[in-house]
Amino acid sequence: MKTVGAFEAKTHLSRLLDKVEQGEKITITRHGAPVARLVPVETEEKPDVKKVIEEIRAFRKGNKLRGLSLRKMIEEGRA
Repeated sequence: MKTVGAFEAKTHLSRLLDKVEQGEKITITRHGAPVARLVPVETEEKPDVKKVIEEIRAFRKGNKLRGLSLRKMIEEGRA
C-alpha cells in the first residue's frame, strides 16, 4: 500500500485516482500520521430480474392470505 502526504495528494489527486482505479490502495497522511485511505469502489452485482420474479412467485405459492384479496384487506382497514 502506497503512502502519500496530504499536500502531494492534493497536488496529484488525478494521478492517485488513476492508480486507485487500477486497484491500488493509497494512505494519505498529515504530518506523518495516517488520516485517510483511497481504495477502489466495490461494485455491486445487480440481481437477475427473472430470477427475482421466479423467487417471488415461488414465495407466493406457499403463503396464503386466508382467502382475502388485497382489495378486501384494504377495504377492511378503512372501515
